[in-house]
Amino acid sequence: MPEFRMPSLGADMDAGKLLEWYVKPGDAVHRGDIVALVDTDKAAIEVEVFEDGVVDELLIEPGQEVPVGTTLARIRGGEMGAGTPATAAQVPSAEPALEPAPEAPRATPAARAKARELDVALSEVRGTGKHGVIVPHDVVAASKPRAREEPEAPPARPAATEPRVPAPSGGRPRISPRARRLAEELGVDVASLTGTGPSGTVTGDDVRHAASEAAGAPASAPGAAPAPATAPDGRRAKPSDERYAAMRRAIAAAMARSKRDIPHYYLGHHLDVTTALRWLEATNLERSIAERILPSALLLRAAVLAIREVPEMNGFYRDGAFEPSEAVHLGVGISLRKGGLIAPAILNAQDQELPTLMSSIKDLVARTRTLQLRSSEMSEATITVTALGAQGVETVYGVIYPPQVALVGFGTVQERPWAQGGLLGVRRVAHASLSADHRASDGHTGARYLAAIERILQQPEEL
Repeated sequence: MPEFRMPSLGADMDAGKLLEWYVKPGDAVHRGDIVALVDTDKAAIEVEVFEDGVVDELLIEPGQEVPVGTTLARIRGGEMGAGTPATAAQVPSAEPALEPAPEAPRATPAARAKARELDVALSEVRGTGKHGVIVPHDVVAASKPRAREEPEAPPARPAATEPRVPAPSGGRPRISPRARRLAEELGVDVASLTGTGPSGTVTGDDVRHAASEAAGAPASAPGAAPAPATAPDGRRAKPSDERYAAMRRAIAAAMARSKRDIPHYYLGHHLDVTTALRWLEATNLERSIAERILPSALLLRAAVLAIREVPEMNGFYRDGAFEPSEAVHLGVGISLRKGGLIAPAILNAQDQELPTLMSSIKDLVARTRTLQLRSSEMSEATITVTALGAQGVETVYGVIYPPQVALVGFGTVQERPWAQGGLLGVRRVAHASLSADHRASDGHTGARYLAAIERILQQPEEL
């Protein structure tokens, strides 16, 4: 019977803790459905499945930490791998055959996230993106008639029979992404919640319980004894400081491995972005403030389009060979407010035109900084871009995130003297760098890639 395993959510992950199941035995699941919440050193990640099937058995209880590759559940009706689509044939089952599910609507990852946030059924949304793909503003438009509807009263919850674990002292409470969205919908202050989930994680039931109490249940008596600092099984809530210390250790391990195992080579080139920025400024004048496009999106779009000309930069180096990827899953380096760095991916960035890509970037940054990411976003990046221009950095030479083979860096835009056509003038210039794996490409190939980025930026209307 096909198995659903603990996924590898990056080269720096050896094990993960199962925080919550979103399914139970007998539930039908479809490709892209979120089925579990897994805690790593960096974040709590929503894990999805990649084929259709029916949950047969859950093998791991919430709260358990298990190595990558451990079987978490058995699924009948289709093969399900950990983080990548399965290739095995359907497994015969004695159960009656399921009727084929209707084809899922085509939507960008940012649109799917927005649909979950606004509780919009994608089947009811008309896509206006390329080839009819649903993009975030389609979801927002579909949600507007719902905005005036009153939320349904949350169901009452029996009084808890076990002690509740308080949020970590001095930090934000640990809360699953699904519970956070529910708290926003029900108007519950997350900071006031205590969690009953593993390691004190706030669950959806905790949110509904708090909403029910706010609606009329009596408040706790003043001076009541505080909740114990440990869960019933003795586990302590993991403080925020421990989370970021663990993140730094994970980053250190991954980067040390990268520098040890990958023969890096580095290239740099100054790009004249004057024409591109003038075009962007004129385009933004026709947009509302909320819809305006940032220069960083322009640079990321050029990095994606350049892969069409130089596909050797996009893929993985595994088992002694380069594996090119047709899809461009664009990793974006995002700094966290309390320190640390995560580089989740914008999936299928090659299909996103500039306005859609800008929406995806904003959505990804917001969810990264609230630690609401999905497993595919953490495990499938095929090339990463880091842009430190906002910090005033002129040049960045990054370290490749294995098993990727390239990382692109963009520095700040500066006004510089620039000779063009025999004349000296002032132009706006940004420095682009490339860190690449010499096993997958060479300096000539890398130079072609940077040249392609420059050429694309000289024709911004085609972005």
